[in-house]
Amino acid sequence: MFATYTLLMATGVGFRLALAWGLRRRYDLRLTIQEVLAVVLLVLAGLPDWLQPIPFPLPFSFTLGAVLPDLLMRRV
Repeated sequence: MFATYTLLMATGVGFRLALAWGLRRRYDLRLTIQEVLAVVLLVLAGLPDWLQPIPFPLPFSFTLGAVLPDLLMRRV
């Protein structure tokens, strides 16, 4: 269980880094998500299936890995 959670989180971080690098290199765009949206995505990913208002197909650990840079670093 711990290994699956860690691997999914690492996959989310890797996906986010690859997407940000590709967007920056190809289109000169910076990938940022507001902190409020990041928290909403984490809450939506953490809800049980029967309680979700809309279907959210990504697991919590992948979502956490994908939005973690926005929660840890503050952009100016």
